Amino acid sequence: MTDATLSTVRNAARLLKAFLTREESLGVSELARRLGLGKSNVHRLLSTLVAEGLVEQDARTGGYRLGIVMFELGEAVKVHLDLHAAAGPVLAHLREQTGESSQVGVLDGDEVVYVDRLESAHSLRLFTETGRRVPAHCTSSGKVLLAHRPDAEREAYLARGALTRLTPHTITDPAVLRDELATVRARGWAEAINEREIGVASIAAPIRDIHGDVVAALSIGAPVARFGAVPRRRHARALAEAGEAVSRRLGWSPETAAMLPRGREA
Repeated sequence: MTDATLSTVRNAARLLKAFLTREESLGVSELARRLGLGKSNVHRLLSTLVAEGLVEQDARTGGYRLGIVMFELGEAVKVHLDLHAAAGPVLAHLREQTGESSQVGVLDGDEVVYVDRLESAHSLRLFTETGRRVPAHCTSSGKVLLAHRPDAEREAYLARGALTRLTPHTITDPAVLRDELATVRARGWAEAINEREIGVASIAAPIRDIHGDVVAALSIGAPVARFGAVPRRRHARALAEAGEAVSRRLGWSPETAAMLPRGREA
């Protein structure tokens, strides 16, 4: 990236921040004065930001204000902040209850991003740093999140067929993964054994928002040597209850969800 490009990005960011004054709208001349930039430069920046939906022009005054995309971005940030606050205490209790590493993951495109994590106290444990991205199709969190996508989005994902084989146990057949996701929806939790990495096992349960949409997954991961079929089944109930606890802290409940319009899974 060139210095000129970096300067343009920096000026675009400064321009957006100028609207933090919460004035109804700002004109090109006023923005140019506040930013110390030429009017033509500001006008070019505004034109680009308008095209991207980050800024919009007031047809009545000719001034500019933040666009709907900025509101959507703010809501996305709010969801993650709310999620962190809601999941923190539950995540700590889950680690204490199971003794294993516990994490919260969200779906970003075809990948799971872990946004919160607490390590196991065991000397033999997994090391997955917060912020790490992993393919969705071969992780328990990813299976939960894919299973609860709207039907059309899930089918579009499966139709792409981009299921990379990371181990001999990775599911790469879209038809097999489709059946696996149907099982996850029916059972209420997912598991992945040796699918992303040999020797690693995990289970995950959904986290829902106030509308009942699955916005994240709560998971437990451990070495396969310690996390066989019996402990996985034993911990699945605790995990599902923990996922429900986080969901309730986000405002979800079976009673209120039944009265609200159906969300993204409809």
